[in-house]
Amino acid sequence: MTEKTWFITGASKGFGKAWATAALERGDRVAATARDTAALDDLVARFGDRVLPLQLDVTDRDADIAAVDRAHEHFGRLDVVINNAGYGHFGFVEELSESDARDQMETNLFGALWVTQAALPHLRAQGSGHIIQVSSIGGISAFPLVGIYHASKWALEGISQSLAQEVAGFGIHVTLVEPGAFSTDWAGPSSRHSEQLPAYAEFREKVMEGRRSRSADPGSPESSAAAILKIVDAEKPPLRAFFGAAPLAIAEADYAGRLANWREWQPVALLAQGEPGSPAS
Repeated sequence: MTEKTWFITGASKGFGKAWATAALERGDRVAATARDTAALDDLVARFGDRVLPLQLDVTDRDADIAAVDRAHEHFGRLDVVINNAGYGHFGFVEELSESDARDQMETNLFGALWVTQAALPHLRAQGSGHIIQVSSIGGISAFPLVGIYHASKWALEGISQSLAQEVAGFGIHVTLVEPGAFSTDWAGPSSRHSEQLPAYAEFREKVMEGRRSRSADPGSPESSAAAILKIVDAEKPPLRAFFGAAPLAIAEADYAGRLANWREWQPVALLAQGEPGSPAS
């Protein structure tokens, strides 16, 4: 197996730490970013110069470009670029402040965009590469209380699907990883919360009960390492890949509902276009 060079954002914990460890354990090289590089000291102690720790706040576009360029200069190439840095914001849509909304998009969407843009010139020049965007089942479905999080991931899904078509001719692959419930601290210490409105108190409790039920048996980030290695080693990697057992059933139910809704209202679609056979003709 050819040695790969990885660039991973948010590598201090969760998926980022687990995947960086798995890559290093098999002999790959990793540029690992974190807001506080002290969280990467154990990787440096264990793997030495095969890991390059980089301090990075992904919301800083100039810093993103500098970090990617530094990693490329240090290792000589980049094969796998993983946009993992992100967090969950909890708040009903009416509760979101401007800063709540902007901060969520700055990290989950724009941070991934800036890192992707920084990496593309290097990947195009070498004629190969794999960009992995960490999305979520929340990137294709939606639940109450995390609307702005969904907005950030749905946007990431759209821009990444376009990107995949734009860079395929350069030998670059794009994959959206869409996890279900995993025991990261996405909903714990890393999460943020809007100021609560009393009007939603009763509904909030029902929503939280549903969340607890859906997250009753979360996977571990470490268990996902074999799956990410399978994807990066694939000759033809997927555009989208669920992680965990639950997302497929959620997606099937969601899309079945969408298709039924669209079919039911297709006469109105025809009416809008003034086509023969529409209700107005």
